Amino acid sequence: MRRKKLLILITSVVLAAAAVVTFAASAAARRAASNTHVTSATTTGRHGAGTSHGAGSGAAGAKGGPMAPVSAALGLRRGAVSPSAAGIAAAQAVLPQLTAEQLAGQRVIYSYKGLTPPGTLLTLIRKGDVAGVIFFKDNVGSSAHIAAVVKELQQADASPTNPVRLPLLLMTDQEGGLVRRLDGPPTLSAKAIGQSPTPWATATKEGGAAGSFMRGLGVNVNLAPVLDVYRTPGNFIDEFGRSFSNNPVKVEKLGQLFATAMQQHGVAATVKHFPGLGAATRSQNTDERPVTLNVPLSQLRSVDERPYQAAVAAKVKLAMVSWALYPALDKTYPAGLSSKIVLGELRNRLGFAGVTITDALEAGALKNFGGTASRAKLAARAGMDLLLCASEDPGQGVTARNALRSDYLASSSTAQANFKAAAERVLALRATLPH
Repeated sequence: MRRKKLLILITSVVLAAAAVVTFAASAAARRAASNTHVTSATTTGRHGAGTSHGAGSGAAGAKGGPMAPVSAALGLRRGAVSPSAAGIAAAQAVLPQLTAEQLAGQRVIYSYKGLTPPGTLLTLIRKGDVAGVIFFKDNVGSSAHIAAVVKELQQADASPTNPVRLPLLLMTDQEGGLVRRLDGPPTLSAKAIGQSPTPWATATKEGGAAGSFMRGLGVNVNLAPVLDVYRTPGNFIDEFGRSFSNNPVKVEKLGQLFATAMQQHGVAATVKHFPGLGAATRSQNTDERPVTLNVPLSQLRSVDERPYQAAVAAKVKLAMVSWALYPALDKTYPAGLSSKIVLGELRNRLGFAGVTITDALEAGALKNFGGTASRAKLAARAGMDLLLCASEDPGQGVTARNALRSDYLASSSTAQANFKAAAERVLALRATLPH
């Protein structure tokens, strides 16, 4: 009997000790999760949006359930203010309602072929898996037609099954001159603006006209203006008049005026192609093949990157990063896959706090970096907020979304916080655009 009582006593002590350990572990986990959401920009700003890829469970949990907001300053230079700061509160209100799949979807721009958005795309929008859609020439029948398509897409976005219900990012390349997907302004090319008798006034007029026209159709993001400073007449960026000038000071001023006038009409501007494609020869087309631009660092910063300083000051909302390789900055990765360039140059050196967007993810320049899934992961880890899936197949966007989701769930808590901060920047941008 005495032995039985002793056994009971020992068992009770062991169970009590186990309960204490379990409680302590639970409390520690709660504190760790809390600390994850207040990580400051200074601890993550110089590392990619996924530089640490351990097997941590993170805030969303392994099953991809609801998640808490993070600091909007993650990944940005200390003191940098988002050009979409007015939308941050709305973004942080949405985030806890998202699954990991929906979170990943907030970082993907989809595309489709022909005049009619396919049912698969509309279903994805209603589920909350889509940040936006890009339109190409074959998607546009007329101004009335594209306005009706825009309405259809935004109605799908307003579905009660979509937890986001912020305006979709509906974008196109409406640079001006020969590069226009919509039948409307800007009618002048960037080069024609730069060569006009009154370039400052002309840039303002053309930018304002583009903004007014696009706003009327409901297309709320323009993948323009181009800030590339071309080096030689007829080269890759000058061939179709896409550059304002071969003078960086002039490009800086004209790009700022054009973008500011456009954004005053509620259309978000996108400066491109950071850090610059102005030195590319006519055959160096990143859409078709890998391109290496051996521009000295001093020239990259004084010529190619200079116009972006004014763009940051003008609160331009998006910046597109090029697919060229710049050995002076990163000998291994093209710009859009390089945290040294996206975070080191654009975010930290220049202080850009808006949304970063890739060029087309299917570009030939990336042929050595795997397929869509691999490219999507590398771009997101490098600090790209939005991935542009422009093959005119919604399936490409689904592949990118799935890759981002799996990468997110396998990442450390620090990497997951950076991932959520990127999605928050996109959501904040959406929240600032007119309905």
